[in-house]
Amino acid sequence: MSELVKGLKYVKKYIPGPQHSAKHVGSGNIEVLSTPSMIAFMEETCKESVEPYLPEGKTTVGTLVNVRHLTAAPIGEEIEVRSELLSIDKNRLTFWVEVFWRGRKVGHGIHERAIVDKEEFVSRLKELIKG
Repeated sequence: MSELVKGLKYVKKYIPGPQHSAKHVGSGNIEVLSTPSMIAFMEETCKESVEPYLPEGKTTVGTLVNVRHLTAAPIGEEIEVRSELLSIDKNRLTFWVEVFWRGRKVGHGIHERAIVDKEEFVSRLKELIKG
């Protein structure tokens, strides 16, 4: 397994379905890619980009999203999400992420993820639920 390094780039393509529309998720009244769905695609792309480099038992969780949704993208047409790992600070990963449709930039911004131990993370949550 290779080491996780700054500058890691990753590209993933998606075809947004009706469940990703602004009208469906309640963030608008139009059948176009919703901002929440765009963010979910951005997060998934960043998460997948680093998974092969994490030790067994580790995963990442989103901790910050600061993005702009620049233009509309239709439902049913392919979008491309590109991520680049800008920095690694202990367990904090910072990404630059962009979304394109037909070469047109749909959105861009910063996304941060924290590397966590899966079992510890779930265990702490269960303890919080118990009170």
